[in-house]
Amino acid sequence: MSTPDLNQILEQARQMQEKLAEVQRQLAQRRVEASSGGGMVTAVATGELRIAEIRIEPQLLQGPDASMLPDLVVAAVNAALSEAQRTVSEELARVAGPGLGIPGMPGPG
Repeated sequence: MSTPDLNQILEQARQMQEKLAEVQRQLAQRRVEASSGGGMVTAVATGELRIAEIRIEPQLLQGPDASMLPDLVVAAVNAALSEAQRTVSEELARVAGPGLGIPGMPGPG
């Protein structure tokens, strides 16, 4: 078995780093939404796993269900962050593929 060429390994690592940086830039621009309370509260998360916006239907604030607002906000935010995390994981897995493709190095799992 031959020893992997160090220059080849370093070049592949550099290329992977560039790909990952590009994906991170793209993800920073991506938005995902999730709602709760039948759409009464909507949270928008970014690919950086930050909440960018929360929308609350005005009738929720004026009705007898206003006391549910904190729970609905928490549910919408958690759902949006979960969806954003799933999106990030999928994109990073797509870039990394089944392994890093470095000779002599096993892939994950």
